[in-house]
Amino acid sequence: MEDEKIVALYWERNEEAIHETEMKYGAYLTKIAHNILNDMEDSRECVNDTYFKAWQAMPPDRPNRLLLYLGKITRDLSIDVYRKKTRIKRGQGEYARSLDELGECLTGGNAVEEAVDSHLLADAIGTYLRGVKPEARITFIGRYYFADAVHDIAVYCGMSDSKVKSLLYRTRKGLKTYLKKEGFDI
Repeated sequence: MEDEKIVALYWERNEEAIHETEMKYGAYLTKIAHNILNDMEDSRECVNDTYFKAWQAMPPDRPNRLLLYLGKITRDLSIDVYRKKTRIKRGQGEYARSLDELGECLTGGNAVEEAVDSHLLADAIGTYLRGVKPEARITFIGRYYFADAVHDIAVYCGMSDSKVKSLLYRTRKGLKTYLKKEGFDI
């Protein structure tokens, strides 16, 4: 079913919208959640919460790109669960690994998570990414926004794992230089 029809079902308050959303995007949303949480049960719960949150938000929301809309909800919910779980102990999922990698660009252990939430930092990172080659931008967003594994990025970008690692390293190094130039305390 096309996204416009699924959104229309939400607007009509037709419960079939949730079924159609699950059929079309359930695996994708579960992958996002699992990349962050590294726990299938919590991932499924976040995906179910995504459906509920979408149900509550439409109407008045009418997303143009349902995939991105749902992906952002899932990511935000998963990060919230991740933060709650890691107050006691740090997990070893892709999200934790990607934060560790970004730690090269920013100072402090938990400061990375706090700094990533900062609007100024987000704007600076966005500006930097708009200035790099598309393949660098795609791999960076895949790794640090969607918390995809290096191998998964290599598959969907059609490159080797080592090329992805190298590209991510160079992009992080360039980001660090850019952030210093922009006055961020690195």
